[in-house]
Amino acid sequence: MTGGLKTGDFDFDLPAGAIADRPAVPREAARLLEVGAGLHDRIVADLPDLLRPGDVLAINDTRVIPARVVGRRGRARIEATLLRPLDRTDEGEVWSALARPARRLRPGDAIKVSDDFRAEIEGRAEGGEVRLRFPPGTDVLAALEVHGEPPLPPYIARPEGADARDREDYQTVYARVPGAVAAPTAGLHLTEGLLSRIEDCGVEIVAVTLHVGAGTFMPVKAERVADHRMHAEWGEISPDAADAIRRRRAAGGRVVAAGTTSLRLLESAADEAGCVAPFRGDTALFIVPGYRFRAVDALLTNFHLPRSTLFMLVAAFSGLARMKAAYAHAAAAGYRFYSYGDATFLHRAGAG
Repeated sequence: MTGGLKTGDFDFDLPAGAIADRPAVPREAARLLEVGAGLHDRIVADLPDLLRPGDVLAINDTRVIPARVVGRRGRARIEATLLRPLDRTDEGEVWSALARPARRLRPGDAIKVSDDFRAEIEGRAEGGEVRLRFPPGTDVLAALEVHGEPPLPPYIARPEGADARDREDYQTVYARVPGAVAAPTAGLHLTEGLLSRIEDCGVEIVAVTLHVGAGTFMPVKAERVADHRMHAEWGEISPDAADAIRRRRAAGGRVVAAGTTSLRLLESAADEAGCVAPFRGDTALFIVPGYRFRAVDALLTNFHLPRSTLFMLVAAFSGLARMKAAYAHAAAAGYRFYSYGDATFLHRAGAG
């Protein structure tokens, strides 16, 4: 599928000043670039005008956990971002984590965050991650709520780490299932009022869950796209959600994904005919130009990093030339980019 694609094919220039470090207030006041046969400048509050009665809007109800903690190994400062639980036994719970400085950590090293929250380095995991074992009886998620902070993307300049405002801003209003270490950023624009207006238009809103991992927003370092390895992320589509999506599509409605995370999960669960089945497990679906979309007809998503898997995905969805033109237009028109930035509404290339 990836053929001869090069990572450099997905590069583009962006002024540093275009990167947003705070979201729009109110959330739905963010700008929205509609990308189809042409480009149309809108705001997110216009979203009901882009949806049709009978459509289904799939949102990702994952909740960002305050996964970044700072601890000590003796006198050395250790920063860790917990990614996902790997195992739970009588000897404690094991999580994969990104740690700095990882090269100095050895199996058996003790990391102390507080008197009642500590872990031991059990070994290495895939992708440069470490395995952290917490003592029996440790409620890791509860401890993170006390001692952790949201792991903001590195391009959001916050030298002291996430602040109190980020704890609210970097979470969707419908976040329900704890497990993500990065926000499904398209959903950050949606408010209770806007969601009510969407439902009033005859659109059904269906929640699915994909726990967004740290690898989602990282640039691809391999020269050849085919050499990139996607990190697996855990997701779930309930039988009721799958049934609603199938029912709406069978009646002629479109499936609109709020975010690339929702899209990847729906595509992972769809058969060749585009029928979405219940799903529970990991997905490492890597979508690049040449992929045949089966389940999703339109996509609400933010502006993404150059050379990233997410920019590759939107290029596959709407066309690489069209997306490069859209991003150039957005940069010239002063749109704000990345997690706290503005959004796009993408029509699938070739869709009616």
